[in-house]
Amino acid sequence: MKKLSFLFIFILIFSCRKEEGTYVGGHYWIYGHGLKDMRTEEATEGISEKWKIKYADVGGCVVSSDVEKKVDSLNKKTFDAIARRYGKNWEEEYEKDIEDFMMKKANVMDILITNKLFREELKKYFIEIDDAEENVKELNNDLYKVVVYNQKLKAENKECFSVTVNTKDKRVNLIK
Repeated sequence: MKKLSFLFIFILIFSCRKEEGTYVGGHYWIYGHGLKDMRTEEATEGISEKWKIKYADVGGCVVSSDVEKKVDSLNKKTFDAIARRYGKNWEEEYEKDIEDFMMKKANVMDILITNKLFREELKKYFIEIDDAEENVKELNNDLYKVVVYNQKLKAENKECFSVTVNTKDKRVNLIK
């Protein structure tokens, strides 16, 4: 199964020969291989909507030099496209957003914990406040989307509900 997914991604990446092939589905795709930085993985996922940047692995720790060269070439085109959109210093701003994300996430969760609507939704799905599993994504500087899961559900889809949180005015809105 792992080999099939690698082959699919490999074909997907290298069948796109156009310059704009790195901007797919509304996101810039950066491809990598090797050991992931687990410390920043949650933050890069959390700011992916704000920056429209996503990551995909095309191999494990060891890849051929041909694959590495193709990935580097494709990523260079992606970085150039991102620089055209966000400016030359985009990487510094992006890294700062990654560093700041965990503090922003804590602020979002502080707002949710005290919010009546959020607590009522948790009760509907029999989720204790301490057991809530959530995925937080920054949509812009003050707006976040939070998806709440219940891993104890027997259904394949364990997503219970989603809310948006505006940290500026501390407003929470139910999405579904």
